[in-house]
Amino acid sequence: MSILNRTRTSKRAAKGLAESNPGRKLLGSKFATITVWTIAALWTIPTLGIFTTSFRDKKDIVTNGWWNIFIHPHLTLANYHAVFFGDGQSGLTNGVLPYFINSLVITIPAVLFPITIATMAAYCLSWVKFRGSDFIFFFIFALQIVPIQMSLIPLLQLFTGGVHLGTVTLIPKLGIAGKFAGIWLPHTMFALPLAIYLLHNFISSLPRDLMEAAHVDGASHFTVFRRIVLPLSVPAIAAFSIFQFLWVWNDLLVALSFSAGTEGIEPVNAKLAGLVGTWGSHWEYLTAGAFVTIAVPLIVFFSLQRYFVRGLLAGSVK
Repeated sequence: MSILNRTRTSKRAAKGLAESNPGRKLLGSKFATITVWTIAALWTIPTLGIFTTSFRDKKDIVTNGWWNIFIHPHLTLANYHAVFFGDGQSGLTNGVLPYFINSLVITIPAVLFPITIATMAAYCLSWVKFRGSDFIFFFIFALQIVPIQMSLIPLLQLFTGGVHLGTVTLIPKLGIAGKFAGIWLPHTMFALPLAIYLLHNFISSLPRDLMEAAHVDGASHFTVFRRIVLPLSVPAIAAFSIFQFLWVWNDLLVALSFSAGTEGIEPVNAKLAGLVGTWGSHWEYLTAGAFVTIAVPLIVFFSLQRYFVRGLLAGSVK
């Protein structure tokens, strides 16, 4: 009987909370559900159009809309064959497969490097107190306001010529322009301020008692970081990894700027424009090429989506 009374009381309390909070009531209404489904459809329909068009031949594409595939399903894999292996007619005779591999070689290290450095830096700034730690954190946070476009030319000069003061060489030239390392390093530098800020908010919210108990048991900072902080920080790390992967994979400015015209390291995005041919007569290949490029980010996002919401809320509650 007491359980039934508590259940009724809980229901009345929840109902009273909903009535006292109009915003909560609105978000839980049918109108909110319909709105969410409408927005999801508006985002999904263009992707569906690209996907269906990628399986249609040129004649069908230029004569009717993509939705006609459901009425007259004439499907072909010729577009994908031309995209991956070339067709001898478009500007990309060898296909995008080598550039697809280049994108993977660029993106995976450009995600792992900033995540590794940012996680260690966030732990150090959160739990290893030293003089000037707060200043360093706020300085790193302030670096987010620096536009990427303003740093491209100075970084290129650093990579190709170093830094000189008169006849004195302060920093020798790195000689990594036109190499994969010349793309990894800028992506890592641009990602670190936001990564450290987000991970710091999460790691600093971990229970202090847990850290103190580990140190009392004789654990070093490295042990605490490896055995406690890393497992608990998986949601935050996964959430930022998604953002970083999407940013690097879809990036064209940084990759083109630091590849120095070296065709062997250009990403797949740099070659999508070549699919249309010299006179734009093979633009039907763009749908297959576009879907190939967005397929990998979709796989990454849906694989890590269970960590996504928890990572976005990282540090908001203890």
